[in-house]
Amino acid sequence: MDVRELVGQARMGRPRAVARLISLVENAVENAENAAQATGSAGGDQAAPVGASRALREAMAELATGTARPYTARVIGLTGSPGVGKSTSTGMLIRAFRRRGSRVGVLAVDPSSPFTGGALLGDRVRMQDHATDPDVFIRSMSSRGHLGGLAWATPQALRVLEAAGCDVILVETVGVGQAEVEIARLADTTVVILAPGMGDGVQAAKAGILEVADVLMVNKADRDGVQTTVRELRNMTGLIEAPWRPPIVTTVASKGEGADDLLAALDKHQAYLEESGEARRRRLARARDEIEAIALATLRSRFAVLHGDRLDALAERLLGAETDPYAAADDLIAALG
Repeated sequence: MDVRELVGQARMGRPRAVARLISLVENAVENAENAAQATGSAGGDQAAPVGASRALREAMAELATGTARPYTARVIGLTGSPGVGKSTSTGMLIRAFRRRGSRVGVLAVDPSSPFTGGALLGDRVRMQDHATDPDVFIRSMSSRGHLGGLAWATPQALRVLEAAGCDVILVETVGVGQAEVEIARLADTTVVILAPGMGDGVQAAKAGILEVADVLMVNKADRDGVQTTVRELRNMTGLIEAPWRPPIVTTVASKGEGADDLLAALDKHQAYLEESGEARRRRLARARDEIEAIALATLRSRFAVLHGDRLDALAERLLGAETDPYAAADDLIAALG
């Protein structure tokens, strides 16, 4: 199947075509890196790393020309610490949006091993109720060492799901700490999920992941301590001086409790985004970030081929106290011209 036919079938919502396109996106960086290494060792064609992703470029061009308005699907990010119930909450949201008749796409990112590069990709285990629904597409993705809680290929995978007709795309990040906030630059609405007993008031006041929340969701609300958690979050959000103050919703996702309240909070935020113009600002920033990431990845690939030997020589000079790191970097950059 050629790329044009693959994109055409993806637009018709064929799950296998959608899956193959996302695989094409995921493998692009790895293929480019392999090509760069092979070309570098052979000392040959400088354009090989770019050519390694030719199929991906063709697919993205085909998607762009056939999609009337990109970045129009509603993107909702779900993030939080391990064990708070992100996958179960994602499953609950799938049910809620399907009751509205929306077509739903899910990208569930799992961490990859720093030693083997493998990943469990087990988030879908908690979403099996939707496995046979033709209007739900669930894809697990490995982070492949990418920091920030997402995979490098997530922005392009969003484009594929949007072209496949998904009205809502749910992006579940890896289990994150206090600094993995990349989802806020990708999603229209970011839901930060917490659970009772995950920390005291000092934890709630720390800058980081809670600051990116558009909606705060306290899951596992049938546990002791939920009121304490909600009170601490209210104290924190009370200090926010901004047009939007994150609402706090309590849920028991495993039982579907609180789904309507969560959906209402998401709808309220979506209305705020549209009325304030923030929706366009966020999507413009997302498009800018996507272009920049692809450009930097291409430059890194070319850089490895063009300047591997020069970089080694400069490193030797630095170790020999013959230069300083800034001068060495200037020398390397000057060679690009």
